[in-house]
Amino acid sequence: MTRIQFIEFLEEFRNDLKKNKSNWENTTLEDFLEAMQAYTGDVQGFYDNMKMDINADEPSWENFKTILKGAAVYE
Repeated sequence: MTRIQFIEFLEEFRNDLKKNKSNWENTTLEDFLEAMQAYTGDVQGFYDNMKMDINADEPSWENFKTILKGAAVYE
């Protein structure tokens, strides 16, 4: 994923929150950041369970996208 693709993702992500807020678990900034912190700690497990050959310790735009999407619904 390129930086430009990540910017496009962010626009879609923000629009999804506007249109589908009821589908998001964490709609306040405080809740979202708390979930983002927790999901960042667990994201390698997600990759492993999904059989994705991704190392969460190697920063990438794709990793950050996954973390943001996970934080939206992580409990």
